Amino acid sequence: MVSVPDGEAVSAGPEAEAEQDHARLWHVVLSVAGRATPLDELRAGLERLAHDHSFFLTARYATDRAEIRYWEQARDLHDAAAIALRLWGEHKATANLPPWEIVGLEVVDRPTYHHRIAEGFGDPPPHLGGVHPY
Repeated sequence: MVSVPDGEAVSAGPEAEAEQDHARLWHVVLSVAGRATPLDELRAGLERLAHDHSFFLTARYATDRAEIRYWEQARDLHDAAAIALRLWGEHKATANLPPWEIVGLEVVDRPTYHHRIAEGFGDPPPHLGGVHPY
């Protein structure tokens, strides 16, 4: 809605609303797990994934699991979750990631993420940016 000089609110139109929807950022935490993988190989794969994914924030890993945190730009939660669920599989070959399965997914909008941080819930990971062991 846009306010006009006489005080009435009018719709900005479907194009403006669609543009606003596409500009939403979603905070994603993707957890994956599987058979033990050498740490050097896993770290190198996660670093390649970080290089390939433009909104990559941080990753934590152990020999048999990893957690990836990043921002995704999507129209709505459904689209952000769908993109997140494809991320690991689509980058397995190009980033040389292990054939692990997704074992957890959390997607929240930007205001919710910032509200959680402000309230002391869901603190940011200890290392912001980059790939780090647990």
